Amino acid sequence: MAVTTLDPMTALIVIDLQKGILALPTAHPTDAIVANAARLAEGFRQHGLPVVLVNVAGRAAGRAEQAARGSTAPPADWTELSPALNRQPTDHLVTKHTWGAFRNTELESRLKGLGVTQVVVVGVATSIGVESTAREAHSLGFHVTLATDAMTDMNPDAHANSIAHIFPRLGETGTTQAILDLLAARP
Repeated sequence: MAVTTLDPMTALIVIDLQKGILALPTAHPTDAIVANAARLAEGFRQHGLPVVLVNVAGRAAGRAEQAARGSTAPPADWTELSPALNRQPTDHLVTKHTWGAFRNTELESRLKGLGVTQVVVVGVATSIGVESTAREAHSLGFHVTLATDAMTDMNPDAHANSIAHIFPRLGETGTTQAILDLLAARP
């Protein structure tokens, strides 16, 4: 379903657009993904709506068949957000240690405290951080919108599967421009 509306209190959640993640090979050029996320962040700021910038600093414990990328410690600037996002003092920073941005963070209470009822989720990786955050938001009762041209994945098949089969079950999808047009049409 194409994006149809934005609630009066909608927040933007930008997932893992940080130096370490953006340096990985992805299905789509990350410059365009970051540029679209930055356009959305600016639009949300102009309308006085919350912008949440999320980075990942570690991973959840537990075994997995697929080994973690890299066997050495990440570079010191690995968690630094892309400067193109133009982080502002009003933005909320969430550092996560799992795939989703809600688990073991204050994000849910922060958003609900602001009266947020809908979230727009963007970032990298589509099938991991973005999808996990969207699933968590949906299960917590938020309306979910996903800007599909402001996300990518390391695996093109996983990216396509999330967009075609998972996201329509969690909320609405649309382009950056469609979401910006809905913001512009707000009273």
